[in-house]
This record gives sequence, structure tokens and C-alpha cells, in this order.
Amino acid sequence: MKVLILAAGLGKRMKSKYPKVVHKILGKPMINWVIDLGKRFGEVGVVVGHKAEIVKGYLPMDVRTYLQEHQLGTGHAVMCAREFIDENDDVLILYGDVPLLKSETIEKLNEIHKSRNADVTVLSFIADDPTGYGRIIRQDGRIRIVEHKDASESEKEIKEVNSGIYIFKGNFLLANLDRLNNNNAQGEYYLTDLVGLAQNAEALILDDPIQVSGVNDRIQLAQLESIAKERILNELMLSGVTIVDPQSTFISPDVVIGMDTVVHPFTIIEGKTTIGEDCEIGPYTRIIDSEIGNKVKVMRSELEGVKIENNVSVGPFARLREGTVLKENVKIGNFVETKKSIIGKNSKAQHLTYLGDATVGEDVNVGAGTITCNYDGYKKYPTHIKDKAFIGSNSSLVAPVTIGSGAIVGAGSVITEDVPDDSLALGRARQTIKEGWAKQKREAMENADNKK
Repeated sequence: MKVLILAAGLGKRMKSKYPKVVHKILGKPMINWVIDLGKRFGEVGVVVGHKAEIVKGYLPMDVRTYLQEHQLGTGHAVMCAREFIDENDDVLILYGDVPLLKSETIEKLNEIHKSRNADVTVLSFIADDPTGYGRIIRQDGRIRIVEHKDASESEKEIKEVNSGIYIFKGNFLLANLDRLNNNNAQGEYYLTDLVGLAQNAEALILDDPIQVSGVNDRIQLAQLESIAKERILNELMLSGVTIVDPQSTFISPDVVIGMDTVVHPFTIIEGKTTIGEDCEIGPYTRIIDSEIGNKVKVMRSELEGVKIENNVSVGPFARLREGTVLKENVKIGNFVETKKSIIGKNSKAQHLTYLGDATVGEDVNVGAGTITCNYDGYKKYPTHIKDKAFIGSNSSLVAPVTIGSGAIVGAGSVITEDVPDDSLALGRARQTIKEGWAKQKREAMENADNKK
């Protein structure tokens, strides 16, 4: 099956400088929800139009695109992708702003299409208020669709309406596209007209119309996000994940979470994130595109592009940036930031530390206030801290520099040269004491005040 997604619309009611289909639901652009669904059934093509280059920037490399320069209706959009259509293959038509459609629904639609050898099979639903929808007209064993603006008063009473989602035979589509015309109230080429041309058209009535709800404005965007959020959280809870407060928890559709993990309130988990079993995530935590093992605790922290092994604790108030790898039993504490750094097993950075472009060995203790000075204003440089080293509090490690295995860096040191194994490194001025100096200073200040 070929899957053609129509995503060329203006989206005026979004009141945005960005195309409608790139607006996000739970951190994922709507167009990508639809592409991921389409890929389950076959090769995907997308018809782009308004601000096409922006839309293309969100598409996977294996998705073909077709330009509709002027938005002249759904039929015209399919005409613009004529070369995508194969006469020997079925074509599923989807929309870039309809993100909640389920794969089971497409499977049922395809089953009817195949079993009845239909030229076209339409997904329809019963609308309490059908205003604005094309009506499904069933007459003399045939099916046709009449758009609302072209419908008679009696046809407007019909409540079975068109979702806009179809499966066409490729040969039927190619043979009939040129028969479409724009002699209608909107002056557009309607894909719906092809249904009336089919000798064998079928329709599946969907019992869950919310699946085919589109987004026209930001109110509808928020409404669909709320529905999507509830569905995702329900699926996770039914699979063995504890969501303490579903109202304040936001989890993207591509996130995978293991059994007996607990997600606390005010937590956001986005992108291609995987979290293992028996973890404790949150509260007040955001995780993006990260891989987290089993029995990991992350509290009041931000993680993006991070890989964490088992039995690690993070936070509170930590920021782990892209390229961070935490090995087993690592402890990252409050107000610690990492970037492109690997922290070895059993190592700790508990307080007020920055580790950038660093490789930290096993059983290392990084004291409070330690900084890897990895940037000289032009280039980034690496820091290597070997196994069982001890970095005293308030130390600055000026990269490139290596701290040897078992070495100790004295608190308050500025280290600019490599430290050999098992050595003590001190990089601070010798302490000087001037007895009575403070008392003399106070007396001098008091005398000056008295003379005024």
C-alpha cells in the first residue's frame, strides 16, 4: 500500500507564522504522528504547500514530498502527487492535521476494501452536528459524497459524514483524477467526487469519531493534546507503570517505560525516551530523547540526550545535557551540570559541579564547586579523571588536563598541568596570616570617621 498524506494547507485559524502541521501534540509535530502511522502500512509520500520548506524540515529522509503550489482542493493535492501513485497498489489518503487515528482503524478499513474488492473505501462517522461535513449519500446500492455547501436541505439532514480518509485502488485513482472539475460552491477539485464515479464504493462507519478530529485552531490543538495525553497515560498505567497524578504528567507517544516505574507529578517525558523498570521519575522533571536503565531515580532535574545505566540517582536540580553517559551506581547531585561527559561506575558529583567534555573513571569523588574549564573562547578541550581520583571542593581543572588514577587534588586548586597517578596536586597561593591586622584596620576606620 502507498500512503499519501495531505499537508499543504494554510492553517489560517492557527494564527501562526508556522505551518499548522508542525505544531506539536505532547512534544511531537502533528505531521510526524501521521507519518509514523502511515509507515506501518507502506511507503509514505507527503503533499506540501504552504511554507513547504519548513514542513520538509520535520520529515524523515525516506519520505517523498510533492509540491502543491496553489491550494485548490484535496483532489488537486492528489493530482500533484500523481507520480507517487502505482496502478498496481492501493493508496491510503491521510491528513497531516489528523494525529489521533489508530492503526486498528486503518486495518479494518483495509480489510473491507480488500474483501469487497472496492474501487474506493471511505471512512465515515455519525456526527451529532454534521454542519460543514460532506454527507455520505447511500442510494441504489451506490455511495457518493456531497459537500455541505453543495448539499440540498434534505441531504443536510443526513448525519453520516465523510472523514476525508480513503483507500483507493491505484488504477482507479489514476484513471479518474483527470475527470475531476471545480464546478462547485468553493471552486475546488474535490477528492470526494471520485467516490461517486466508482462502480464499487464502500464505507466503514467509525464508532470513535475523535480519531478523525482535525486541528483548525489552538483550542482544538489543546483539546486533542488532552485526549492524546489521557490515552497514552492509560496505556502506560495498564502496562504496569504508576502515574501518581495524570493531570500534571505529560508523556510523548514514542516514550517506553518499564514495569513498576513510578512517575511523580509535574513530569514531562518527550521524544524517543526509554525508561527501565523500578525507576522513580520526578517530581518536577523533564526528560527528552534519553535512555534510562533500571532502578534509576531522577528528581527535579532536566535531562536531554542522556544515557543512564542501572542504579543511578540524579538530582535534585541537576541538568544533564546531550552526550552525557552515567555508568552504574553513579550519583549526580544538586546543581550539577554535565555535557558530553562519561561518568564511570560508582563515581559521584554531589554538589554544584560542571563536567563538560570530561571522561571520569570509576570510584571518583568530585567535590562541590568543581569546574572543568573546557572552553578557551575558541575550542573545547577534554578533561580525563582516572579511577579512584579525589577532586577537592572548589577546584578548577583547566583542560586539556588529565588527573591520574588515585590522585588527589587539594580543595581550591586551579590545575593546569597533568597530575600523575597517586599524587597530590595543589594549585593555590600559600596562606598568609598578619596578626592584629584586622583590629588595626578597624581602629583606623574609626579614627577617620571621628575626624569628620
